Amino acid sequence: MKLKQIFSLSMIAMLIFMMTACSNSTDETASKQEQPKAAEEVKDLILATTTSTQDSGLLDVLIPMFEDESNTNVKTIAVGTGQALEMGTKGEADVLLVHAPASEQELVDSGDAVNRKRVMYNDFILVGPSNDPAGIKGMEVGEAFQKLFNDGAVFISRGDDSGTHKKELDIWKSLEITPGDNAGYAETGQGMGNTLQVAAEKQGYVITDRATYLAQKENLDLEIFVEGDEDLLNIYHVMQVNPEKHDKVYSEGAEEFVEFMINEETQKVIEEFGQEEYGEPLFFPYTE
Repeated sequence: MKLKQIFSLSMIAMLIFMMTACSNSTDETASKQEQPKAAEEVKDLILATTTSTQDSGLLDVLIPMFEDESNTNVKTIAVGTGQALEMGTKGEADVLLVHAPASEQELVDSGDAVNRKRVMYNDFILVGPSNDPAGIKGMEVGEAFQKLFNDGAVFISRGDDSGTHKKELDIWKSLEITPGDNAGYAETGQGMGNTLQVAAEKQGYVITDRATYLAQKENLDLEIFVEGDEDLLNIYHVMQVNPEKHDKVYSEGAEEFVEFMINEETQKVIEEFGQEEYGEPLFFPYTE
């Protein structure tokens, strides 16, 4: 074979090798570019809260907002505040949203909760059947409770150690009254929404947070008779379960949720929630 032919064949072989190598390199690069990045792990955050935040519909607005910006899946457990606080003492929740200030402070003092922040407020109201059989309309709250007891009126209590139930018991205690001595007194052991329904069915009086009442007003034959007392202020706080005492809690997510609840955007949503549908806000911003 002539030298010229050998050289030509060598050049062709080299060219084929270079084209193949280039092709493989391009394929590998394309393959790497086509592979999606590993999705960031979505973590679960357990929120223990009162039924009023759930029944009012507020959490249906706030939770999706938080999940979208935090890559967190919130598992909401809506119970009475007493049960929510107990979950905190056992480390069974990551973050709490509740409304029983004295009991909350006990949790902070015991070291089970940290980073407690005031979020919002509304008020408790005393509602009852539209014909007001006990004639309590416009009375101060203590006077109204005393008359309901004296008249043996039907009074429906949550009886579930919730923030609302605690407020009710505080009022009876201040009057030195044992409410169970009234034959018309009954406890449901249920959340605010269900208790309002029972009160409507039994044509009884009941103390409730304003937000849940307004959210369910159309389905209730109950009217507001006592409101506006300073003692009826209803303040909500958010707090983390202490990770130094309960090492299995999702502390980063809990801290992020606390900051979310008090940031300017969230507070604006709280301020506007309910205005369009009910003609008045269900909660008012109340940050520190």
